Amino acid sequence: MDADTHGLPPVELRAVFGFNGSVRSGLSVHPDGEHLIYPLGSTVVLRTIKDGRQELLQGHTSDVSCVSVSRSGSLIASGQVDCMGFKAVIIIWDYPQRRSSAQLLLHEAKVEALDFSPDEKYLVGVVVWNVETRQAVCGSAASGRSTSPCLTVRYSNTNSNLFVTAGSSALRVWELDPLNRKIQPTECQTGILKRAVECIEISEDDEFVFCGTTSGDIMKFNLKTRRLSDYGPKRFSSVSALRTLKGGHLLVGSGCGKLMLCSASSFQALKEAQLEKAVTSIALSGEGQQFFVGTEAAQMYGFRSEDFRAELISSSHRSAVKDVAICFGTSELFATCSEEDIRVWHIDKPKELLRITVPNMTCNALDFMSDGHSIISAWNDGKVRVFAPESGRLVLIIHDAHNTGVTAIAGTRNCKRIISGGGKGMVRVWELQPKGHRLLETMKEHRGAVTCIKIKSDDKECVSASSDGACIIWDLVRFVSLKMVITTRLFRAVCYHPDIYQIITSGTDRKVVYWDAYDGSAIRELEGLLTGSINAMDISQSGTHFVTGGDDKLVKVWDYMEGAVTHVGMAHGGSITGIKLCSNSSTLISTSADGAVVLWRFPHSPAS
Repeated sequence: MDADTHGLPPVELRAVFGFNGSVRSGLSVHPDGEHLIYPLGSTVVLRTIKDGRQELLQGHTSDVSCVSVSRSGSLIASGQVDCMGFKAVIIIWDYPQRRSSAQLLLHEAKVEALDFSPDEKYLVGVVVWNVETRQAVCGSAASGRSTSPCLTVRYSNTNSNLFVTAGSSALRVWELDPLNRKIQPTECQTGILKRAVECIEISEDDEFVFCGTTSGDIMKFNLKTRRLSDYGPKRFSSVSALRTLKGGHLLVGSGCGKLMLCSASSFQALKEAQLEKAVTSIALSGEGQQFFVGTEAAQMYGFRSEDFRAELISSSHRSAVKDVAICFGTSELFATCSEEDIRVWHIDKPKELLRITVPNMTCNALDFMSDGHSIISAWNDGKVRVFAPESGRLVLIIHDAHNTGVTAIAGTRNCKRIISGGGKGMVRVWELQPKGHRLLETMKEHRGAVTCIKIKSDDKECVSASSDGACIIWDLVRFVSLKMVITTRLFRAVCYHPDIYQIITSGTDRKVVYWDAYDGSAIRELEGLLTGSINAMDISQSGTHFVTGGDDKLVKVWDYMEGAVTHVGMAHGGSITGIKLCSNSSTLISTSADGAVVLWRFPHSPAS
């Protein structure tokens, strides 16, 4: 947290939507049977199974790449990914205290996988760590001298001096000699089979090791002899997740999204279910009568073994959220967009209500028309698409709205016009008609992509911000520019003050600037953050407060007249990309580059 915001009261967190489903074995069930544990950006999320309440473990500086929970559940370990040439940190969390108890720094660039020993004395990644002393037990890496990196690791269920690692061309069983600080590897014999192993599971009695491969089959090794005893038929595009059950069966997840219950002896399928995208995690609860599955589509499902029926318990964006919009007046619905789709959510009962997908296209921005009857959206194929928010039905397409993609969009209060901005800096005004639309005017003074458009409440003016360092106020009656603000900054966001004839801007210079809309002069500059960019901003209906979010991952609530931060929200694990206040100023919604959507309780009353 920045020094100037330290000690400020927090913004109350209501809900977090998000799950990094691309992390292999990222979803876990805590041994207490009451919490799900999973990564989201640089955050580890603890979510109660019963009511969905969330707690956040924050301490990583970049995306979490793996998560492991100790057998008793008292410890959680998480590793992160970092830039080449930098050390990637491992954090050991004290679960009862919900805080970091140690940071381990030895891995290069990325921590691929972690696992605790059954007695919780050791933690293995690339090296073996003593959990109590926080020291590496041995100097040699668990990947050995092979050029094949260790991609997955699994500790023995009964022996704290034995673990198994696998990568793209090697499967090894390691024996730890803690007295001499050494580990000794043994290559498993695969015969003529050459496979890249994606996941490992060890039977409860430590007799067999099951390996899921990218080729789509399962290899079964005897852990004592280190020899291949059997392998299964290629039923999948790849085997991406494995778990053994008490009855001797296997839960198998595939790269094509299929989840199967298979016999551990013959690998014959007994039950199956089809999910969205690749299965990356299977987490057992208790004896395995209930289990949870995470997929690459950032979906979490709950299963019961008796009926093997999937229940969707959480859905979220799997890539950066580009924009957020709230339905004006009702404050019940909001919408978000990312590379794949537009999603409509309910605020009071936080869940996804509708998903709108345009294949192979990216939605750059969106807005609700003020009557709530349509969602207008800007797409990278140069089209403006209008959808019905109840059904997702495509109502209208404006073809060739901008030939280098539509980058910003807004609708007038009277619901008769759409203002769009494009990649080449053009601002266009479209009139909506009963049976179509027509172009009213093209306004061209920007030299770079339009990043934000806001319309004044009387629909007679709008302001556009651009990557060219210009912010322009346009007359929507005569279609001419009224004022232009030019700086060296790249503008990310702009807002009209609802009562005073002023605009506020933010961008790459880390400042919030108040401007006089009459003469374009700067009135006030505020330091918004220490490093990075302020990417998003919104102002309350009363104009007494505004909110910002940026690369520091903090939501900041400001007093407009004082120019000071009153509250700070910490929940995001990635750069904040969008932020909106609902019309009654009760709920604040922010989105980020890790796919998260966060709901906050706005700390000020509408009248204050």
